[in-house]
Amino acid sequence: MGMKVWIDQDLCTGDGLCEEISPAVFTLLDDGLAYVKDSAKVYSDPGGAEGRAEIPDGELEGVIESAEECPGECIYIEAE
Repeated sequence: MGMKVWIDQDLCTGDGLCEEISPAVFTLLDDGLAYVKDSAKVYSDPGGAEGRAEIPDGELEGVIESAEECPGECIYIEAE
């Protein structure tokens, strides 16, 4: 069973903790908000729940930590 992650940009504070903790999964764009990514694709169009990215092997712990530490509480993890 795969796991996916997405960010609600309406709640994102742009703090960047997620990108610090798990840079393979999260990135901040020029708009100051965080988005999820996998490999070279950034899920920014659309973002939000429509922009779900697969969590790569070995990254689940960092994604969970990012969700727990996020000041905007905007990171959502879902099982497929």
